[in-house]
Amino acid sequence: MLNVNRVIRLNSGWVPRWLVFFAILFLSACGSSSNNSDLRQFISEVSAKPRGNIPAIPQFEAYEPYKYGAANQRSPFEPPVVIVDRGRSNITTQIRPPADHVKQPLELFNIASLVMVGTLARNQTQWGLVLDQEGVVHRVQVGDYMGTQWGKIKGIRESGIDLEEIVSDGAGGWLPRARSIEMLGGN
Repeated sequence: MLNVNRVIRLNSGWVPRWLVFFAILFLSACGSSSNNSDLRQFISEVSAKPRGNIPAIPQFEAYEPYKYGAANQRSPFEPPVVIVDRGRSNITTQIRPPADHVKQPLELFNIASLVMVGTLARNQTQWGLVLDQEGVVHRVQVGDYMGTQWGKIKGIRESGIDLEEIVSDGAGGWLPRARSIEMLGGN
């Protein structure tokens, strides 16, 4: 039979007391401070060196969106205005911009920045729905003006609006120019 006073139970196994005593004695001998003097010297050398500086996080400039400033100019994808030389031609036109005309809201926008988004019809009257560059939808009909060149609406189709602008011929006179605004997403 086993002597209970002489045996210690460790991790569900039986170990004699004298073995535990020698293990503790052996482990305490390993902890002597005389063997790690080289380690202490290394730590003191590293601590004596000057410390480096970590650079600060760079400041990023805020993104400034680009504002397109040529929206009121002629589109480079449209043909230029044909200028008739008055010196070579004896034909004088009676076309002039309307003198007593009250400006309508869509005359503040370049015709290239306006888009047709739909039509409305009631009885025999048909209206066109035009979206301006500020996101506002306007209702127009034949005879209304739009664009910066006195564009008068001549007809409203399902797929677009036909109008006639009055443009300068470069010699002090005026010329009519046919334009159209196509339906958004149309072919």
